[in-house]
Amino acid sequence: MSTISLDAVGKSFGTTEIIRNVSFEIEQGEFVVLVGPSGCGKSTLLRLVAGLEAVSRGRIRIGGRDVTDLAPHDRGLSMVFQSYALYPHMTVRQNIAFALHTEKLPQAEIDARVTEAARALQLDAYLDRKPKALSGGQRQRVAIGRAIVRKPQGFLFDEPLSNLDAALRAETRLEIAALHRQLGATMLYVTHDQVEAMTLADRIVVLRDGEVMQIGSPRDLYTAPANLFVAQFIGSPKMNVLPCDMHGGSPINLPGGGTISVPKGVSGQAVHLGLRPEDIRLVEPGGGQISGRIDFNEYLGADNSVFVDAGPLGRINVRVPGGQFPRPGDTVGIEVAPEHLHLFDVEGVALRKGAVV
Repeated sequence: MSTISLDAVGKSFGTTEIIRNVSFEIEQGEFVVLVGPSGCGKSTLLRLVAGLEAVSRGRIRIGGRDVTDLAPHDRGLSMVFQSYALYPHMTVRQNIAFALHTEKLPQAEIDARVTEAARALQLDAYLDRKPKALSGGQRQRVAIGRAIVRKPQGFLFDEPLSNLDAALRAETRLEIAALHRQLGATMLYVTHDQVEAMTLADRIVVLRDGEVMQIGSPRDLYTAPANLFVAQFIGSPKMNVLPCDMHGGSPINLPGGGTISVPKGVSGQAVHLGLRPEDIRLVEPGGGQISGRIDFNEYLGADNSVFVDAGPLGRINVRVPGGQFPRPGDTVGIEVAPEHLHLFDVEGVALRKGAVV
């Protein structure tokens, strides 16, 4: 497996700029996920790496070799698409082996590679079936097996789980994670699902409108978002964002008269206050720094999402244990610990120390 590096890569279609000056490097054996909302350019960026689209600006290197102008088959990568793209008239064995036959490898080597891939993906019992006799998850595993047998320098995944139902998606996600550990493969994976990104990635690249918003480990992005966009995109339920007013090291003033102490080491001018639902708690009326009235509950089993109408602050989501059932209409207080605050300036840039850009 090899490194994959992008240096100031850009892509335009006519006068429309889709990818803007993107630079990052995927280390050998690293699992990197591109994530962002629909239309942010993540699939286009993957296609640039694969060679399916021509780069407008910048350079792409694989294993230190400049592949910017090389055809897809010369880049040494294997790609798994959102659609399985299996040959319906071929068996699982034939589908997995197809690329190896086109490379004219010896039959003994083809058989060995297919057997090895089938064992890794638990497809041994299905090798003589055709795709129509497989479930969606099994078909996706066949598509992954077809990529594995080529022994590429790296793998590219373009939203491979989006066609699966929730249960199969969770199961196949675990299989992909296990496969990465087993192969030690370099992987670049595209998804719009931040749960997939958080659970699979060594590092995440968050994109918005073709630009990198932040690169870091899932923990980096969750605990120290660099900006308001990342703060609200990463995390489920998403971060509460409240209006506030803070100058220098003075207390944080909230609409309606409440104040909160400033976290140690933070200074500047803040106009947005971010609170993760699990980092705040409900207290008796009159307690805490914020007061409000419970609108409704979302019971999720282990957790309960409580939505509190806090007047000029808007609606605040508080995550409480599933055994707690606050009643709609009750007045409550919300207690906020300063160490859990996220503060953002008028441009949406984080003031908290430790944000990784």
